[in-house]
This record gives sequence, C-alpha cells and structure tokens, in this order.
Amino acid sequence: MPETRITGAGAETAHQGLHSAQGALRGERPGRSRDPVIKVADLAWLEFEKPDLDRAEVFARDFGFFVAARAPDTLWLRGTFAGPPCMVIRRGRASRFIGPAFRAAERADLDRLARLAGSGIRDVDAPGGGTVVDLLDPSGFPVRVVHCAEELPALPEQRPLTLNFGARPSRANAAQRPAREPSRIQRLGHVVLETGVFTRALDWYLDTLGMIVSDFLFLDGQRERGPTMAFIRCDQGSRAVDHHTLALHLGPGTGYVHSAYQVTDLDAIAAGGEYLAERGYRRSWGIGRHIQGSQLFDYWRDPDRFMLEHYADGDLFSHDIEPGWAPMSASGLAQWGPPVTRDFLGADPSPARLREVLRALRGDNELDPARLLGLMKAMTS
Repeated sequence: MPETRITGAGAETAHQGLHSAQGALRGERPGRSRDPVIKVADLAWLEFEKPDLDRAEVFARDFGFFVAARAPDTLWLRGTFAGPPCMVIRRGRASRFIGPAFRAAERADLDRLARLAGSGIRDVDAPGGGTVVDLLDPSGFPVRVVHCAEELPALPEQRPLTLNFGARPSRANAAQRPAREPSRIQRLGHVVLETGVFTRALDWYLDTLGMIVSDFLFLDGQRERGPTMAFIRCDQGSRAVDHHTLALHLGPGTGYVHSAYQVTDLDAIAAGGEYLAERGYRRSWGIGRHIQGSQLFDYWRDPDRFMLEHYADGDLFSHDIEPGWAPMSASGLAQWGPPVTRDFLGADPSPARLREVLRALRGDNELDPARLLGLMKAMTS
C-alpha cells in the first residue's frame, strides 16, 4: 500500500470545495468505531469459483494479471508489486464470488478474531503461505483475515510515460508510443459489494476490522434515514492509504459489484483497454475520472460477466480525514467521461433481478418501497 503522510492544513481540507465538503450533521454516524477488535492493514485477495480455469487464465493475462501459481483446480493471480496475490479462482460448478480476504497487521490479530468468532486458525494455501481466520459478515459473505508468511517478490513494472506540461517540458527529440499490450496490474485496490443489510454490514466492518469511512452517500430527501453507501478505508494512523478498500451499498441483492486493480497511469489504462477491445472483451464504462476517490477508471466484463476496473491516480487519506457526505446520483459518479452506462448501473431489469427485488421487499432487511424508489431515482439522476 502506498505510504504518504498528510499533516497540517492538508489533512483538514481534503473535502473542502468538493460536493462532499459538508460533514456529518448533529447526531449522524461518525464513520468509525471507538474500540474495534483489530485494524486490518489492507485487502489481501478476492476469492472466486469458476468452472473453466483455462478461460479464466486467458482473460486474466489479457487484463494484466500475472499467474502466481496454478494447480489443476486452483489459479492464483498477482500484480507486479511485492506482497500477497490479488485473486484466487477455484474450480466450481458455477461462476460465483466467494468473498474477500483482508491482511492482518500482525499475527496476534488472528488470535483476537478467533476468540471473537469461536473458530480456529488454520494454514492458508496461498503462495507465500500464512495463517487465516474464517469469519462471516452480516450479509453472509465469508470474510477471511490472513497473516501472510512471506511476500511475493516484485515483478518488472510498466514504466509511466514522460509527459510534457506547458512551459515545463521534460521530453525532447523523442516521440510517445505506448505499447499496445495488457495493462500490467500493480495490486488489488478495492472491492464493491451490494447488501440488503447495509447498516449492519457497515457496523461489522468498522467494529470488527477497524475500517473507517471516507465518504457517505445518501438518497435525495432521505438523509434523515442515514446513508445508503459508504466508501471505507483501512486505518493506518498518519499513513495515508487508499480512499476506499471496500465500498458497500444498499440494494435488493447480496453480491459482488466490481473489483478494482491499480495500473501505472492513464496511458496504461487506455492502451490496455485497446488491447482488450481488440480481443473482443466488452467495456462496461469508461474511460473517466471518479468523484469519490478521484481515480481514473475503465470498467470491463470478463467472460463470466464479472466487472473489473483498471484505475490509476486514486486519493490517499490518513486517519485525520472525517467522512464527506453527498447525495447519491448517477451523475455524481464521475467528474468527466462518457455517460454512465445501464450495464455499469445494473439497470437492465432481468427476471433474476426482479425476483431479488420482490424477495428483498418481503425480507428482513433495510429495503422498503421508499428506499427502493429512492435508489431507482438516484440511478437516473
């Protein structure tokens, strides 16, 4: 994870002048726990099941992953940075997301979680080894917290291009020709999950894993009912870390929305996108720059329709930064770029999605007709 220290005025003004410049109103949730069980250091990897590992590996290499290890029924993927793998794909009968694994700051954190969950600590089969505790969040996602034994060594980087800026050029007598090749993934950045028990899930990640909120989104006219989306980061004190490592949003379903992987720069995003397009993959949305987190982004669908994001130049916040608050809207997803697509929003009402909505409206969760209508309005505003 990048290490940048923020002090003084910079820490106090991160949200000033932005749409989220306003902070919490009196009585609103603070976005952090007073006494969390542990404080995770970062995401370690994401776990999936897919029936065709050969096809999964072809897409992974085209998207910019490197293979860390391959067995008949397991594929471990990594980026160029030293550290744990980014993703594990196990052979299964259907394509599905299993859950996230977070990296513990120290081995003793696993003991605290094991006592809380009443579970044991086991060895993990990841490249580099380590130990892991298995948990279950309120949404039903298996969540693993791992202490890695050894880091995977760094791999060669995709070098950023030397850019000329106005009256301060730094390149002369040389042309720019970014290679038409896969964007080399550097590391896993974040995962976004949908849940019908948003408040319970948010509290669990704050209280159990010690994460803190960077930004809350609320539905127009329903702020008094609390937020419906949270961008959540790890708490490493004065060390500035990714604006969000996990994002949760209220919805009728319980599942994976997308995951994001850091690459070198905008040229890596664009040239890598051309490479993917030439091979017949489908762009979901991009290229643009987000508002919350400020990342340059480009979203793609893999052959199993999972959404993955290339990103670069994201915000880094230390623990001094309090949450911003903003209304949720489709137009509020980007500072610039093409209009957000229905595919990205999941706005095409498939029969399966309609069944999810009906089940959610009848179930024990936070989705009621007013919330549902507010979400639908937000995705068209």
